[in-house]
Amino acid sequence: MEIILAKSAGFCFGVDRALKKVYDGLGNEPIYTYGPIIHNTQVVEELASKGVKVIHDLSELGHLPHGKVVIRSHGISKNEQDLISSSGFGMIEATCPYVKTIHKCVEKASKKGHHIIIVGNKNHPEVTGIKGWCQQPVYIIEDITQIDEIPFDSNIVYEVVAQTTFNLGLYQEILIRLQKLNFHVIINETICKATQERQKEALEIAKNVDVMLVIGSKHSSNTIKLYEICKEQCEHTYHIESIEEFELKVLNGHSVIGITAGASTPKKLIKEVISNVRNAE
Repeated sequence: MEIILAKSAGFCFGVDRALKKVYDGLGNEPIYTYGPIIHNTQVVEELASKGVKVIHDLSELGHLPHGKVVIRSHGISKNEQDLISSSGFGMIEATCPYVKTIHKCVEKASKKGHHIIIVGNKNHPEVTGIKGWCQQPVYIIEDITQIDEIPFDSNIVYEVVAQTTFNLGLYQEILIRLQKLNFHVIINETICKATQERQKEALEIAKNVDVMLVIGSKHSSNTIKLYEICKEQCEHTYHIESIEEFELKVLNGHSVIGITAGASTPKKLIKEVISNVRNAE
């Protein structure tokens, strides 16, 4: 049995950076993460064992001992940032630099009076954070059909940004449609290069294997997109969070297995999957 592992599988720069900031922040004062630091239960539980507490609403700070709040790689809105700053809590800024660039982009565009089009999942924390840096009307879309719902005005300039982990192929389709409209639309390329490389590599591997395994949380946006991309190329594609939930007998009769993983998947988890797949031969 041949196993093809994506070189890009596992932690991305932003996630790796955020985790390092959490561990570096461990000390005498309490550490809180605003939302799970990454979409991986094992990592979150390990941090909890070291005293790191996850908060889901900033109102919780009013009932907690003062300490430091870690801003995860998804980033937060300006109002949330200001609220933490004024609460008496310290702040560990772990927003992915690529996401921070988008915040600055939409803030600058808003000050010019431009309206903002965000291509992404409206419920994803990265997208809600981006929206929170806009001072003009914001339109959030995640497929081509939703373009028709935007009330375009020839007197307004529109600026487009994308969630950093959005499906690159779909984003390009949306951009082509927007460029055909008779309105002033400024396009910003904001899908991070690591995401682009991860998606392209997964697509190429999926084309040439019998079975494709995509490892990562079912709540991870970038992992879900990897699964969707691979499924289009390989019928036998499986999205798994750990090897325990995968029936290894599925591999019977197949000779080439592809493996990739989302940006929040630890290398230890990837190695466990590879080891079990090898032992299934």
